[in-house]
Amino acid sequence: MAVRVEAEKCTGCGSCVDVCPMAAITVEEVAVINEDECVECGTCVEECPNGALVLE
Repeated sequence: MAVRVEAEKCTGCGSCVDVCPMAAITVEEVAVINEDECVECGTCVEECPNGALVLE
């Protein structure tokens, strides 16, 4: 599994950054997931107000 960012939905609000327990997310224009650090917990997916993060 992996977390994917749907860039067209991401506003770069940073909500996902604040809740990520692994500090695996940064925001450039949109959220960027560091796949080496991400543990696919889904916390960011649940927190995203725009539904821009998907756990696949």
